[in-house]
Amino acid sequence: MIYTNVETIPGRRIVEHFGIVQGSTVRAKHLGRDLMASLKNIVGGELKGYTELLQDSREEATHRMGEQARQMGANAVVNIRFATSSVAQGAAELFVYGTAVRVE
Repeated sequence: MIYTNVETIPGRRIVEHFGIVQGSTVRAKHLGRDLMASLKNIVGGELKGYTELLQDSREEATHRMGEQARQMGANAVVNIRFATSSVAQGAAELFVYGTAVRVE
């Protein structure tokens, strides 16, 4: 499966279009990460717990989008975009979408 955030894949020709595919995950922080983030707010620095949480979320959402594309018969997803939103206190959704295609 080829993933790209551009509309075409250089050197490849899109031969079939399957439409929009998407994947998402909703994740909540746990108390330990919140406490460490609160301390980091005082002294500054990277919030590594949140960085890992977002990285895991991107991978899971992308995997789900890829599975949907694969079930449609696609071998690539182009024009991929990511979005986040808050769905509840302390929980956020990471959403990814793109266009499933078959390339030569």
